[in-house]
Amino acid sequence: MQNKLSDLNNHLFMQLERLGDEELDQEGIEKEVARTGALVSVTDQIIKNAALQVKGVELMVNHGAFVKRHLKSFPLIEDGSDK
Repeated sequence: MQNKLSDLNNHLFMQLERLGDEELDQEGIEKEVARTGALVSVTDQIIKNAALQVKGVELMVNHGAFVKRHLKSFPLIEDGSDK
């Protein structure tokens, strides 16, 4: 699965359209509100993850080799040197 932030944007707008559906009854509205809450919760985590990746790139751009040598201390961070 290769999702992009643009895919997330599309999902958010689709959910907004479902929330605005004039034909929804009370039960349908409640289901969509619950779905929206779940979507927002997951979306928040995706955005936080993307922001963290941007910070990592900024560190590499601004501090290069100094930061790269410290990445070995964090096994969950890939520095891309093997690729």
